[in-house]
Amino acid sequence: MHTDIHTDWAAVRNDFPILRESVNGRPLVYFDNAATSQKPQVVIDALVDYYSRYNSNVHRGVHSLSQQATSAFEAVRKQVQGFISARHEAEIIYTRGTTEAINLVAQSWGSLEVMEGDEILITGLEHHANIVPWQMLCERTGAKLVVVPINDAGEVSLQDFAEKLNPRTRMAAFSWISNALGTVNPVFEMVALAQAQGTRTLVDAAQAAPHSIIDVQALGCDFLVFSAHKMLGPTGVGILYGRLEILEQMPPVQGGGDMIKEVRFEKTTYNELPLRLEAGTPNIADVIAFGKALEYLQQLGMENIELREQELLAYATAQLKQLSGIQLVGTAADKRCVLSFLIEGAHPYDVGVLLDQMGIAIRTGHHCAQPIMDRFEIPGTCRASFAFYNSFEEIDRFVTALQKAQKMLS
Repeated sequence: MHTDIHTDWAAVRNDFPILRESVNGRPLVYFDNAATSQKPQVVIDALVDYYSRYNSNVHRGVHSLSQQATSAFEAVRKQVQGFISARHEAEIIYTRGTTEAINLVAQSWGSLEVMEGDEILITGLEHHANIVPWQMLCERTGAKLVVVPINDAGEVSLQDFAEKLNPRTRMAAFSWISNALGTVNPVFEMVALAQAQGTRTLVDAAQAAPHSIIDVQALGCDFLVFSAHKMLGPTGVGILYGRLEILEQMPPVQGGGDMIKEVRFEKTTYNELPLRLEAGTPNIADVIAFGKALEYLQQLGMENIELREQELLAYATAQLKQLSGIQLVGTAADKRCVLSFLIEGAHPYDVGVLLDQMGIAIRTGHHCAQPIMDRFEIPGTCRASFAFYNSFEEIDRFVTALQKAQKMLS
């Protein structure tokens, strides 16, 4: 694999077995990467290897298999620390996904820090996973959820964000990149504004981690969350990064094995971080395979990936703009990987079904971001989302298929 801008992207496609599949008799064009990415062979092999050779529970086992599994499982924590430039390994908490990571913060940190009259600030761009846990926290505590609106291009105004911050704002939680529109938020400025007000910050990096270089120390956020399955890894693994001094104060949300030091009927003593926040047998195989996904991304180079995906998005956007009867939804100046659109007079669902018949996978609906759809007064969108292993030829096929769908639906 090359690590320069002359990467052979056609060769890279060969690493992904699913890209050789056919759907409805046509070669698969997979444009649903924002929902979940495809997996390279090395990730699939890592799962088989674990289950075939050293399947065993982690931590506390004295036998060889357990020690091998534990060391592979914990090595990935170190990898994640490096991938996001965290200061301490113990700042990396394994969860089942971005959603669980946000819920963990809302329940654990929220139970300590949020009370009646406090405010939680989010934006109009959020995925349901970064809305509902905060609503639940507000219901439990009597705090208030405050939303920074988005403009017609699907952008958050920094000025609006700054104006909504005040001494009662306990947490500002916002996405780095919108899953529904592809808008890139000015996260560095948002974190700095919140910090100046003494407000904690949580950055939802589910859509950023697969496409961007992340340095949590440079960013300065208190929490950052993302999922393995959107970045070539298996499903069922998420990462919560939290600043050590904040995590140390946070009570466990789940009790059970691994999060304890000592259990007596009278009193239980909790374990050190990170295990204190990781009750029960973890998703061992998938965490180990996620390590292979991170290696793969880093060998390709996140800068190369970002450049490649920007080219694909620019090409697809230009092609769609040339078609009449197509409306782009979300036209932010700074965007990544996502093209949301509507075909005049056609329901997104019907467009999705017709494209699928031509072998093209896109997502249709509200993309777990119903407030965005309400803002634009639409039921949903058609969403094509790209990854570095997609090609310009696939975009051409997609555009031709769209024109066919338009004729069939008119």
